[in-house]
Amino acid sequence: MRIFWLAGTMMALLLGLGVADLAALPLTPFRYEEQAQRYCPGDKVVWLDFRKGVYYRKGQKLYAQGFDGSFVCLNEAKSSGFRRSLLGVR
Repeated sequence: MRIFWLAGTMMALLLGLGVADLAALPLTPFRYEEQAQRYCPGDKVVWLDFRKGVYYRKGQKLYAQGFDGSFVCLNEAKSSGFRRSLLGVR
């Protein structure tokens, strides 16, 4: 019984500290780069490889390559837990 009380207290404390506000931005994938740029004009557009869980910036070799990817906003990709690829970084 004491464990449940402790868990409830910890959850209330975390919610009170604003941890619930740290949720990821919803990911909005686009087929074309221009569509993504119109959606997020103040952000960079990256190519997200869903299979590998990484994103590529413009200028990298695998940017816009493959069938398991899509164009997304950089901030959305980062907040959704995808990491940047170091392949082809100049």
